[in-house]
Amino acid sequence: MGKRYFCDYCDRSFQDNLHNRKKHLNGVQHLRAKRVWYDLFRDAAAILQEEQTKKPCRKFLQTGQCDFGSNCRFSHMTEQDLEKLSAQVQGEQRSKELRQEGADIPPGTIEDWLEKRAKRLSAAQSNRYWWLGSISVRAGCCFWPTQCRGGNPQEGSKWDGRKHRWSETPT
Repeated sequence: MGKRYFCDYCDRSFQDNLHNRKKHLNGVQHLRAKRVWYDLFRDAAAILQEEQTKKPCRKFLQTGQCDFGSNCRFSHMTEQDLEKLSAQVQGEQRSKELRQEGADIPPGTIEDWLEKRAKRLSAAQSNRYWWLGSISVRAGCCFWPTQCRGGNPQEGSKWDGRKHRWSETPT
């Protein structure tokens, strides 16, 4: 069993040799599938430019259908469709111009960002034990008996999270 070539455009595989691959890549089905795929990603300006150069398809205008479909040499767009497409192109151009005008203002530098980050981190670090400062000990009760390094807690003393010890508060 030899190697096989899989064509993503056509969703088909065949034996991979020079003759078969060349024959497939130049085939009508492959070229149509490839064109349909790339047409999906074309911008509105390119579509408008191409459609304006084409003459209207008489068969499509009379019956609403064309046997050639997307391969037709003539345009299948009505005047209203062309107007909508041109409005879309103008809107895209306006938004592009606005983005370019906004690009004149330089965004914040990396140094500014690092400064703000350092301030945030220092503020978060200082507030790390905020809840410990609000604990008051009553009647000699210690929440962490093995961690009472700062002396035995007295009634009315508070745990100082920054100094990791009990602080005496004047009563």
